[in-house]
Amino acid sequence: MNKINGDVRVRFAPSPTGELHIGGARTALFNWLFARHYGGKFILRIEDTDVARSNKEFYQSIVDNLKWLGLNWDEGPERGGDYGPYFQSQRLKIYKEYACRLLEEGKAYLCYCTPEELEEQKRRMQREGKPPKYSGRCRNLSSRERQVFEREGRKPTVRFKVPQEGVTVVKDLLRGRVSFENRLIGDFVLLKSNGMPTFNFANVIDDTLMKITYVIRGDDHLPNTPRQILLYQALNFKVPQYAHLPMILGSDGVRLSKRHGAVSVSYYREKGYLPWAMVNYLALLGWSTPDSQQFFEKEELIEKFSLKGIGKSAAVFDPKKLEWMNGEYIRRMKSDRLAEFLIPYLKRANLVGEEVNHSTYTKIVKVAKLEQERVKVLSQIVELAGFFFKEDFPYDAEAVKKVLRKDYVFPMLEEMRRRIEGMSSFTEQHLEEMARGLSKEFSLSTSKVFHPLRVALTGKTRGPGLFELAAVLGRKEVLRRIDRTLKMLKEE
Repeated sequence: MNKINGDVRVRFAPSPTGELHIGGARTALFNWLFARHYGGKFILRIEDTDVARSNKEFYQSIVDNLKWLGLNWDEGPERGGDYGPYFQSQRLKIYKEYACRLLEEGKAYLCYCTPEELEEQKRRMQREGKPPKYSGRCRNLSSRERQVFEREGRKPTVRFKVPQEGVTVVKDLLRGRVSFENRLIGDFVLLKSNGMPTFNFANVIDDTLMKITYVIRGDDHLPNTPRQILLYQALNFKVPQYAHLPMILGSDGVRLSKRHGAVSVSYYREKGYLPWAMVNYLALLGWSTPDSQQFFEKEELIEKFSLKGIGKSAAVFDPKKLEWMNGEYIRRMKSDRLAEFLIPYLKRANLVGEEVNHSTYTKIVKVAKLEQERVKVLSQIVELAGFFFKEDFPYDAEAVKKVLRKDYVFPMLEEMRRRIEGMSSFTEQHLEEMARGLSKEFSLSTSKVFHPLRVALTGKTRGPGLFELAAVLGRKEVLRRIDRTLKMLKEE
C-alpha cells in the first residue's frame, strides 16, 4: 500500500443511463470516505455522452439517491466548482481540441472502417484464435486512400496509436503492479464518428483538467486502465493513483446484476431502508476494520476508513444481512424519530391524512414504540400495524375459523365488553387483570380469552403486546371493535 501523498481529489462519475445500483453506490461511498478521511475533495461528474440512453430522470434519481445516502459532493452539479462544466455533454469542444492535438502530433489517426467491417475483422481474429483487437487497417492510410473513403461518405472515428511493443504497468494501490502487453491492446477509438468521446478518452481529459489525484473504482475498469495510462503519457499528463475495488457478487457467486433481483438504491430507499443503515452495510462490502466492527457512527466511519482495510477477494451482497442491519438501526431509534420515518408510508397507504394532527402523531409514536422490535424495513409498518389506523380492517380467515368460531367466544366477548365499559381506569394493567379474571370465571385458559380479543381488535393472531395495543387504541375504539366482531359472529 503506497503512502497517501499530496492533495486528495477523487470523483464519482456515473452515467445517467440507469438507476444508481449497489455497486455504484459503494464506489461513491468509498470515494467519499477517502476524501473525508484525508480532508480532500469529492467531485461528482456526470458522464452523459451516451445520447441515446441518457435521460434526465435517471440523472435526477442518481443525484437524489446520493443526497439520501448523505454523500454530499464538494464540486459538481448543483454546486459548481473551478473545473466545470461537470456534465461531459457540455465538454465536447474540450475533447475535440485534445483529439486534434493527438492527430497533429501523429499519436492518433482517422479510421474509416464501418461497423460491419470491424465486426468482420473481429470474427476473423476469433477464427484464427487471436484476441480480438483492431487490425490497424487505417493506421497508415495515404492521403489518396483517405480521399476515397471520404468520397464514399464515410465518417471517420479518431483512433489512438497504441505502441506495438513494450508493456504498460498499472501501479494499483490495492493490487500492486499489473502488467499489460501493448501488442494485445490494439488501437482504440478516442472520438466516435458522431463526435462523441469514448469512455477512456473523456476520463483522461476530465480527470486531468479536474485535477483528480486518485481514481477509486470497480475492478471491471482495470482493463481500461492501461489504455488510459497510454493516453496520459501521450498527452504528457500526470497519471493519477489507481485503486480498483473487488467486485460484488450475488449469493450464487456471480457478479451482482439485475438477475439477482433488486440492486438499485431507489428500491431499498422506497422499501424503507434507513440511509445510514445502507451506508453502514455498503461500507462493509469489501472493507473491514482489524476487529471486524459492524456498526459505525458517521464520524467514526470516516476516521477508521482507509484503503488498507479493503480486501482483495470479492464481496457478497447479502440482502438478509442488510435487512437485519436495518432492523438493528430501527431498534436503536427513539420512538418519535422513528415515527417521522414511518409517517410517509402511512400516508402512502392512506392510513393517515396528509396533515397529521397532534393526536394522530402521538398515536403514531406509540405505535412505533410497540412495533419497533418487529419492523425490519419501514414499509412493513403498513402490514404490521395498519389495523391501528383502519376501522374496517379485514379479519384473517384462519383466525376467524380457529379462534372466533367457538361456542364460548360470543358470550365471553359480550361479558368482556361490559366489563371494559365499566372499568374506572382503562390501562394495560387493569385490562390484563380483567382478562385473567374472566378466564378463571369462564374456566378457560388465558390463551382462549386473549386470542379472541386480539383477533377482535386487530384481525390477526399475532402482533405486539395485546394490552399495550388495546391501550393505544383507547377504550372507545376497543369497544367499537368488539361490537363489530360480535355483529359479525351474530350474523354468521
